[in-house]
Amino acid sequence: MPPTLASLVHHSALKLTVRAGGDRLDVPVRWAHASELADPVPYMEGGELLLITALKLDAEDAEAMRRYVKRLVGAGVAGLGFAVGVHYADIPKAVVEAAQHEGLPLLEVPRRTPFLAISKAVSAAIAADQYRAVTAGFAAQRELTRQALSDGPEGLLAALASQVDGWAALYDASGAVVATAPEWAGRRAARLTADVERLRERPAPASAVVGAGGGDDEGEQDRVELHSLGTGRRPRAALAVGTAAALGTAERYALHSAIALLTLTTERSRSLQAAEQRIGAAVLRMLLAGEPDHARAVAGDLYGELLDAPYRIVVAESASPPVGATAPVGTVSRPTAGALVAADTNGDPLGGLTECLESAAARAGEAVLVVPEGERLVVLAVDGGAAVAACEEFAAALEGARAEVRGQAADTAPSSSGSSGISGSAGDEDELVVGMSGPAGPIAAAAAYKQAEQALSVARRRGRVLVGHEQLAAGSVVPLLADDAVRAFADGLLRPLYAHDATGRGDLVASLRAWLSRHGQWDAAAADLGVHRHTLRYRMRRVEEILGRSLDDPDVRMELWLALKTTAAVGE
Repeated sequence: MPPTLASLVHHSALKLTVRAGGDRLDVPVRWAHASELADPVPYMEGGELLLITALKLDAEDAEAMRRYVKRLVGAGVAGLGFAVGVHYADIPKAVVEAAQHEGLPLLEVPRRTPFLAISKAVSAAIAADQYRAVTAGFAAQRELTRQALSDGPEGLLAALASQVDGWAALYDASGAVVATAPEWAGRRAARLTADVERLRERPAPASAVVGAGGGDDEGEQDRVELHSLGTGRRPRAALAVGTAAALGTAERYALHSAIALLTLTTERSRSLQAAEQRIGAAVLRMLLAGEPDHARAVAGDLYGELLDAPYRIVVAESASPPVGATAPVGTVSRPTAGALVAADTNGDPLGGLTECLESAAARAGEAVLVVPEGERLVVLAVDGGAAVAACEEFAAALEGARAEVRGQAADTAPSSSGSSGISGSAGDEDELVVGMSGPAGPIAAAAAYKQAEQALSVARRRGRVLVGHEQLAAGSVVPLLADDAVRAFADGLLRPLYAHDATGRGDLVASLRAWLSRHGQWDAAAADLGVHRHTLRYRMRRVEEILGRSLDDPDVRMELWLALKTTAAVGE
């Protein structure tokens, strides 16, 4: 504890006597300062014991003393020491009454006690307090280190909470609570998730002071310090410390030690994570090469449980690869185009997805294999597990954010055919696209990877964030033809018919669509068009003549039908 007026009064060598403000002697004293100025306030910082002999004061003027003492109180002076036997044999009544009126502690300093002795006593007490704080800080550091080595982050949090007489919580990269000490602090820590997320948006190291309400009934308000952990641009974790009041010197030492130890643990975990990723990449290559037994041997306890249950393969890209660049089955491709730019994920969509999947898997206690490959990410996750659910939630949230941005852009963009606006197509190289396979086992890894690749391609074509392989089987093949090359083929195939209809000599395109939709049934198709069946037969012969193709050929009918569907989709 720092020195107080009470400790100075009880100092046997100083012989100080309390003349006023005896109920406020517990005020800490930051320093002892002698000044004979009529107005020393401009030179005060607050917390000082001001020592005077009243050389330049009219100490017997009651009004002057009230103004003098009132200004001292306003400046935060801790107390007033008045030396007797120098200019005044006793402390004037005006000074005593002014101090009593303002509640300022007034100490009588005997002539045989020099001001220097009081200053030395204060200085020695401050030094002793600082020494105790440093000593306690080193002791806390040793205890925190011991707990971190023996019990990990949980033990460290428990020791830190004890040191600061409060509670502590550790958050992962996603802002979720990983551990708390004591256990009852879990609810308080959970209330700070939004504050932790805002802290993560700032470059590390970052800190903030926030409040978190106490229990449901007592209405307390903790003082909570948040600190980011990690040395990289994106914080790897965060630490929260809640106390009833501001931390003292010893508690501050303990907090800084805990931050250093947790940062060291985090950085060590990053190195271990890099090693795990290399093992994961090897496991993935073996699975895709059709060597599940070797993959299981390499996976060991790290990824072994992934191979004991159905899993899904997820392939994600932060940009569209060059046209025609496809990954062969059994290999992990690395696109050369694109940029890691996504406002929804702090400019790193793959990093955001990785953090989301790994955090969800860690909270659920399940294994997840994440292999980054440049601008591509390959993931093996338990089917129906937390990582798969987190991937779907991440994609849904990103999809919603993009839809909102596109809606705002549509409201403000000029109405012009030449305006590109904001597109959800493959041309948006800054968007994340994800393909997810169906459930698979170790022997079907190559097939699952191919499914994920196919789903990824469809997601890119449709301007979607995530497409699952099951959606391809349940949907229609027509949306898959939304490609410039397919549309060009359709336009070229049907152009002669459109040119014929433009002259007003018939309606061949509509007649062809009706005839194909009725599977070549003349009466039904003619009824749909409101013409005689002989008229329809004549039109279909004209179609054959103009196109130079026979409608008896099923391939020709298929191509014409798909061309009609493609151009109709464009028109819609």
